[in-house]
Formats: sequence, structure tokens, C-alpha cells
Amino acid sequence: MLNKLMDLATSSVEKASFLDAPAAKLAALVAPVVQRPALRHVASGTPIGHPLHPLLVAFPIGAWSSALAFDALGDDDAASTLVALGVVTALPTMYTGLSDWSYTEGAEKRVGFLHATFNTLALSAYVASWVARRRGRRGLGVLLSLAGMAGVSGGGWLGGHLAYALGVGVDTTAFQHSESEWTDLADPAEVVAGELTGADLDGVPLVLTRLPEGIVAYADRCSHRGAPMHEGTIRDGCMICPWHDSAFDLRDGSVAEGPASRPQTTFEVRVADGRLQARRLDERSLRTNPVGR
Repeated sequence: MLNKLMDLATSSVEKASFLDAPAAKLAALVAPVVQRPALRHVASGTPIGHPLHPLLVAFPIGAWSSALAFDALGDDDAASTLVALGVVTALPTMYTGLSDWSYTEGAEKRVGFLHATFNTLALSAYVASWVARRRGRRGLGVLLSLAGMAGVSGGGWLGGHLAYALGVGVDTTAFQHSESEWTDLADPAEVVAGELTGADLDGVPLVLTRLPEGIVAYADRCSHRGAPMHEGTIRDGCMICPWHDSAFDLRDGSVAEGPASRPQTTFEVRVADGRLQARRLDERSLRTNPVGR
């Protein structure tokens, strides 16, 4: 019953179109800051190969949870210090979250907006808690901390829904079927240098191009948010995502510039009997045993 109620709540948020207007205003407000190339590269977690936001979340949550424990023990100094630590670490955490959220649309943007709202209210409560504690009003400070933790819990629940139910931050090719046998793909003459060419590998969309070393093939679906890479461009030895300008090195599919954090899935290619063939050797069970193609 609880699971059904939770699912009903999240489904309602996903369909809440009235959130679109305020979400659009917030997105326009933060875009000039979070989408600067150098900053988005770091904020998206590109250097570490995974989104940075989930990693940073542990710091404010850990600090504020510990503050509640010290409040229960009656150690107000430790609790106040931990409340302050949570506030400080929440700022970069929120920044990276806004960076990730700015690349979402539809249901994901609505849930993300409410997630950010809960966390903003929580942060405000903890700031107020710290101020109250500094003024000697410990009882009020504890109550505000409890209110803040309620906000963190609501925001965390929605954040979990974003990641685990809606797949925000997940490699969009993670569950894509992989053809392990050599399979005809195209006429090699159709693949030319300096251009991105779309192809179909038994239901799996690929993007091809020709390098001096030969033809290379990658998943056509951008690992970041699923853009069709064959509609992108080539620049400085990289293929550029047509939606969010992520850059992937054409030599190996690695991320050269975010917001993507995961590389493009690589496929082996060869020419046999005048036909270009491709395959992917993959040990990941959700790719080799997919529900569908």
C-alpha cells in the first residue's frame, strides 16, 4: 500500500504541468551560470566519470543527520558546528544539482523542480536553525533542524525517483542491446571522413565516421540525455552532441567535454566481402539479455 501511495504521488508530480512555468523561469535564471563550458564540465562530473551531484549529497545529509544525534545528546556546540557544515556543503551540492537539472525536460524537469524546492526549504530551515542557535535559542534551533530534515527527506525521496525511476544521470545506453556476432551494417563507401553517418545494427542505432586509421562506430544515442549523435557535428577530432554540446573523442569515444560524464559505447568494425560489419563484445547482462531492442 505504501509503495502504491508513493508511486501515485510521484506520478502526479510527473504530470503536474502547472510546474512548467516556474521551472522554466528557474531554468532561465540559472542557465547563464550552470551552463558555462568550464563549470558544467566539472559540475556534471565529467572528470570523475559519473555525475558529481550524488557524491556531494552525502556531505550535507551526513552533517545534518549527525547534528540531530548531537542534539539528542545535548551537545549544542557540536550540533551547531555540524549544522553550519551542512549549510556550507549544501551550496556546491545544489549547484551541481541545478546543473544536472538544467538538461532535463518534461516529467524529469517537474520532479527535479520539486526536488530543488524541498531542498531549498531545507537549507533555509538549517540556516535559520544556525542563527537561532547562535542567539542562544537552542529549542527553536532544534525544531528548525527537524523541519530541515523533513525537507531533506522529501527532497531525497524525489531525488531517488529522478535517478532510479526516471534515469536522470544514468548512461542512456546502459540497457541498449549489444550485437555480439559480426553483423552487416553498411557499404563502407557510404562512410566518409568529416561526416557523421547514422546506421542500424539489427535494431541498434549507430553513428559512423571515417578516420585516417579506418572507420569507427559508436552508439548513436548520446550517453548523457539520449540525443541522436548522427545529427551532431565533428570538431577538433570530436563528435559534438546536437543537444547539449558534449564532446566525445572520435578515437575511443571518451568524453572530452561535458556535460556528459560517460563515454559513448564503442562497437568493433571490420570490412568483410565488401560489406562493413560491426559487433560489440559486452559482459554486461542487461545489454546481452535485454527485454527488447
